[in-house]
Amino acid sequence: MNANPARNWLTFSDSVAAAQAAGRPLVALESTIIAHGMPYPQNVRTAREVETVIRDLGAEPATIAVIGGRIRIGLSDDELELIGRSPDVHKVSRRDLPAVLTGGGLGATTVAGTMICAALAGVEVFVTGGIGGVHRGAPETFDISADLQELAKTSVAVVCAGAKSILDIGLTLEYLETLGVPVLSCEQDNFAAFYTRDSGFRADYRIDDPSEQARFIRAKWDLGLAGGVLLSTPVPAAAAMPSDEIDSMTRQALDEAAAQGISGKAVTPFLLARIKALTGGRSLATNIALIRHNAEVGTKLALALAAASTPRSPESDKAPTDTIRSGP
Repeated sequence: MNANPARNWLTFSDSVAAAQAAGRPLVALESTIIAHGMPYPQNVRTAREVETVIRDLGAEPATIAVIGGRIRIGLSDDELELIGRSPDVHKVSRRDLPAVLTGGGLGATTVAGTMICAALAGVEVFVTGGIGGVHRGAPETFDISADLQELAKTSVAVVCAGAKSILDIGLTLEYLETLGVPVLSCEQDNFAAFYTRDSGFRADYRIDDPSEQARFIRAKWDLGLAGGVLLSTPVPAAAAMPSDEIDSMTRQALDEAAAQGISGKAVTPFLLARIKALTGGRSLATNIALIRHNAEVGTKLALALAAASTPRSPESDKAPTDTIRSGP
């Protein structure tokens, strides 16, 4: 009998299986960013570029999707094309996984969905663009992304460019605090805001060094504190957009969504597409730059976590230097 029946639903690509056998770390990637976050062909081209970034740094990318009633851990070029070009791809979060698997549909995993699948596959690090969160107006609508609850439940480190700037980032961070999810930042003290570098809100702790990030995460999980750790890194300065411009366009896009009756899981793809149109495509270039940068940061973390799993020398038991800075 299979001790873990969930693995009966998983299919590993040859390259992912080979990396696991060789002890090389894996980096999970979502597929919703391909199916719903960018237009074709930029979506597929970016997915391949991000996979190359990860391989060049010494890890193996594991892009996750649901195809033919199986959770695919790692996609072939043809499967990336299928996800990127198909007009009817389900957006798969926690509640959707059983339906899409048993229905045999084509599914692109969200942040929450990818975290679940990565944990089932034994992948500790997941790189995304920006997490979902508390939507603007949520005190009236209760529109809160399932990503936040998943971060409280599933022990995967999530590397992102903060929360999408279409959200209420202050309330998102308050909600994560309530759930006990540590929010780390690197390269700056403040939490990032997707298209823009600075949300104006401090992260819980700033840790720039990947080995220290890994020590923090290992300590959390070694203590039996289940759930994820969120690591925010800002979009490269050369690709960042002015916050006042994005805020103005976000308000316009939100008004348009409300006028058209768009709600639920359709809101985020609509807003991203409208902001792309309103910026003349500049937001898409920013999105591509930030996901590539996130992949670099996440791969270095995955390599450090793999190293942190090896037995420590007596020298490593000495008190670490003060490399962790707390928020206020």
